[in-house]
Amino acid sequence: MQSLDFIKHRTPGVLALARREIGPILAVLALGALLLSFRAIADEVGEGGTHAFDTAILYALRVPGHPQTPIGPWWLTTAATDVTSLGSITVLSIIVLLVFGLIASLRRVREASVLLVASVGGMLLTALLKDVFQRDRPPLVLHLAPAVNASFPSGHATLSATVYLTLGALIAHFAGRRRVRIYALSAAVILALIVGFSRVYLGVHWPTDVLAGWCVGSAWALVCWSGALLWERIAHSKLTTAPKAEHALPATAHGADAGVLSEGA
Repeated sequence: MQSLDFIKHRTPGVLALARREIGPILAVLALGALLLSFRAIADEVGEGGTHAFDTAILYALRVPGHPQTPIGPWWLTTAATDVTSLGSITVLSIIVLLVFGLIASLRRVREASVLLVASVGGMLLTALLKDVFQRDRPPLVLHLAPAVNASFPSGHATLSATVYLTLGALIAHFAGRRRVRIYALSAAVILALIVGFSRVYLGVHWPTDVLAGWCVGSAWALVCWSGALLWERIAHSKLTTAPKAEHALPATAHGADAGVLSEGA
């Protein structure tokens, strides 16, 4: 009986420890899967093993015999062009700066730092990988939007995954309700996905460029968020802790003020 009582007493603590440690374990596994996926795609691209796959998908999105004409209604191209701008450096920079200013005004230094490091690091990482692989873009006849620099990995896919997943993770971390957390993360994933799909539909990226971009962007966002949670543990304070008021009045002062106000009224 004593052994059973001991187990019952220790079980809540063990379960709490397991819940606390399962997050880092899953993060490491997810990061490893993303990096291995990127390496596999990069190896196949370097060996030319993805050419048939990439070409088949791109030309399946064009009217047979007319590679310059996309399939679907006329407005789909306009919609894809609008959506793809959500992954451009200009639009993402505006979003990041506005959100950074909001977080900084609330004196949440760590959260602002996470967003800034993730965004700037994502841009540098994308530029570095493009310079390393130097992959040519699809034929110009397929292009329905302007495109510059190398093709692999897709910068739009990488940066949209990095920025939107980081923002989604920040919102989810602050949210008190589970449905809000699910909504924030789901919206972030959907935004990253539709930006990547738009790049393929517009013919400015091979599908494997986008797949690799999603892997890199998600991995980098995961690294930054894991670093933020580690920072939280080391500092022994949650990221959601609000800053202390600088000139808070004592409780007696509040009571006195309230009495004066009521008398004056």
